[in-house]
Amino acid sequence: MTSSAPKPPTSELKTRILSAIVMIALALGTAYWGGWPFALFWLGAGIAVMVEWTDMTKVEPRRIVQAVFGVGALALTVLFLSGASFTVGALTALAALIVGTLLAKGSHGKVWAASGFVYAAVIVLVPPMVRAYPGVGVLGLIWMFAVVWATDIAAYFTGRALGGPKLCPAISPKKTWSGFFGGLLAATLAGFLVVWAGERFGVTHSFDPWVTIALSMVASIASQIGDLGESALKRHCDVKDSSHLIPGHGGVMDRLDGFWAVALIAGLVLLVASGVA
Repeated sequence: MTSSAPKPPTSELKTRILSAIVMIALALGTAYWGGWPFALFWLGAGIAVMVEWTDMTKVEPRRIVQAVFGVGALALTVLFLSGASFTVGALTALAALIVGTLLAKGSHGKVWAASGFVYAAVIVLVPPMVRAYPGVGVLGLIWMFAVVWATDIAAYFTGRALGGPKLCPAISPKKTWSGFFGGLLAATLAGFLVVWAGERFGVTHSFDPWVTIALSMVASIASQIGDLGESALKRHCDVKDSSHLIPGHGGVMDRLDGFWAVALIAGLVLLVASGVA
């Protein structure tokens, strides 16, 4: 019997880098384009997240629940792009949530199903909301990307370089407090520089510098909490990756756990600013 040899580290690194380049190009390219391409990109990401969540938590009957939630996510995207009111969108989301949850078997299955749809709905709706909001737009999306990416990269390299006490060893043994503060500092700087550069290039926006610094700090902390939250979920479900959809990176949830937390904050801020919440 022959067994396939594991890929050498250089090959895995190349795969990871190429996948990252493709994902970044798609995220930034569709963000610049806006409209249907952008909304469909995040619809696909949200559905992938929902499928990974319900697969990991073993919701049954899985494909039926996933189909209901997928149709619900599609309906939310169509309603958003057609300019439907918040009330119509909220009622549609509630209907999909109720139907999918009732179809799931067992009390635990219903809880996991409902939470999976809510988790995915943030990914589906918030980026298009940010992109379309006056005075925020593409610059707001770039700010979100910059904060999350700076947090991840700086936390990783600062933690490796400085080491020290563990941040939350019961959930993620490799994360350190030095990495946490390194990510926080880098994200705050990155968030501020995005807004500063936008202003220098004549981009019209409604970002206040001090508010930007404060939000960048909050978003960085939220991003790291989101990362820990997904690690806790995977540990609970006894899986290493949420899926194997992205070569070298695992699943979509593995890439969007921190972004999800930042998107949640951004969505709440926009709802409050628009007078909905």
